[in-house]
Parts: sequence; structure tokens; C-alpha cells
Amino acid sequence: MAQFTIAHLYPDLMNLYGDRGNLICLQRRMEWYGHQLAIESLSLRNDMNFSSYDMVFMGGGSDREQGLVYQDLLQKGGLLLDQIEAGLPVLCICGAYQLLGLSYLAADGQAMDGLKFFNFRTVAGHPRLIGNVLIEANFGGQPTSVVGFENHGGRTIFEDNKLQPLGRVIKGFGNNGQDGKEGLFYKNLVGTYLHGPLLPKNPAVADFFISTMAWRKGIDIGDKLEDNIEQFAHNQVKNRLLIPPHTKRRRNKV
Repeated sequence: MAQFTIAHLYPDLMNLYGDRGNLICLQRRMEWYGHQLAIESLSLRNDMNFSSYDMVFMGGGSDREQGLVYQDLLQKGGLLLDQIEAGLPVLCICGAYQLLGLSYLAADGQAMDGLKFFNFRTVAGHPRLIGNVLIEANFGGQPTSVVGFENHGGRTIFEDNKLQPLGRVIKGFGNNGQDGKEGLFYKNLVGTYLHGPLLPKNPAVADFFISTMAWRKGIDIGDKLEDNIEQFAHNQVKNRLLIPPHTKRRRNKV
């Protein structure tokens, strides 16, 4: 039995839309694989030795909370980027994803610098992009459908064509509702707008993080879990988006 630890960044500030469910999912699945997973909460003014963790997770927050987090991460971001380049698994949802870019322009015209890890910008727009979403991604060399729920006003635009999105939008809006891209995939980092939370309905994505954590420790995670319930939940969202709603035929009057 191995012990893994995930750093949960700013859970008191970046905690919208139930994204903590991603951590619960990873914890349970790791236990089912026969290992232990601890969650360590880190917030403002905490030391963050990212090299001592097996994964980093950060959820979404409002513009105000993002500003507080940015000021704190600005001092620690270089350490995080070093670990991202070294292959540390990272999952950033919504506002956390936006922070990885060059800048964020809010609806009131206030501009906030990003951490500048990646060459993209986010600009607030109207209306908000809300609804269930289906994308086609690639994990382990296999095309994988990924479902979730998006609720964001920001439009994220890649300014570097070499940036790889998490997936191609089949239904929904994605990064900006225009270019058919959703999220960001870089080494073992995933940035995405998909809430729901993301991982319970997408076991392939959850196992990407678990197998990557295990591989970095030199551990073979073993056989895949039986994911009938998780796949049923996944397919419920997928089919709702792909299959047109049933239209009742009008009966002819006699």
C-alpha cells in the first residue's frame, strides 16, 4: 500500500460549484486501487513546497477571490511552474484555469494579470456560457468522451497555436463558444471549465491522474476498476446531449 498526497490550493476561496467532489472521487478510487490518498489544504500565507506533493488541485472562485489568490500565487508561482514542467499532475477548474494565462479582463473593465504560465488571455463576455457540455479528448492514446457542466462568463482565447486544448467541443461552448476548443492539456496539467464535478462522471480522466501519480512513484496501479455506475452517469449526460428530445406526434382528429 502506497501513500499519496494532493495539495488542495485555497479551498476557502476557490470553492465554487462543488468542485471538491473531484478530490473525494480521487480519494475513493485510490482506496479501491488499494492505496491511501491524503488531501492537504493550503491557503494564503501557507508555505507551498509543491515538490512534496503527488498532485495539485485548485477550483473556481469569484473575481475578488481570484485577485487574492493571484497576489499570493505570484510569489509562489515559479515553484509551481517548475513542478508542472517536471510532470506534476495538476487539475485547475474555471477560475484557477484562467489564472494560468496572461491576463483576465473583467466585465467592469478591471484588468488582472495572470501567472503567465501559458500564452492565452481571458476576457469577460455576455451572456454567460452555461449548460451541459460534451467534448472529445485523448487519454492514453485513446479518444475519450468527457462530460461536464460549464458556467462561465470568461472567454479564453489561445494566442499560441501550439497550445493543446483538453478536447474538441461536440456540444456546449468550451473555452469561448467560438473556436471549438475546451480547456488546456499540457504534460500532466489539465485546465478546464468543466464542473459537475468533473471526475466522478469521467472515470477515464480520474484514472489519468491516479495512474500518473502512481507512475511517478514507480508503482503499477493494477487492473482497471469496474466503472458501471460511473459510466452510466457519464452516458446519461452524453446521451441527453446527443439524442434529440422526443417529440410527441399529434394525433389526427377524427
